[in-house]
Amino acid sequence: QVQLVESGGGLVQPGGSLRLSCGASGSIGSIGTMGWYRQTPQKARDLVASISSGGLTTNYADSVKGRFTISRDNPTNTVYLQMNSLKPEDTAVYYCNARIATMTRPYMDYWGEGTLVTVSS
Repeated sequence: QVQLVESGGGLVQPGGSLRLSCGASGSIGSIGTMGWYRQTPQKARDLVASISSGGLTTNYADSVKGRFTISRDNPTNTVYLQMNSLKPEDTAVYYCNARIATMTRPYMDYWGEGTLVTVSS
């Protein structure tokens, strides 16, 4: 069984910064692409950023380019999202996603439970 656990959400003022973390644990064989998505009550769950297995390729939503940075630490199966210059429109529940192969299953998408980020003065 695989679990993704996020941390680092909270309340921050506009212009502030937060760092989200997500650790994968369980019967992990290998981890492919990891990413962060976000969702609000008014919108569908959208990709914020993703990073390839080796960390060399990243992809960002246009709305966060230049402000957010995704990174990963493979020895600890952890992905991070550094969020700077936060705006009220960044307010959402942020979900960690990882494509993981276990000892008994091929690559599948796994999700964390989400962490709330609120940007407000």
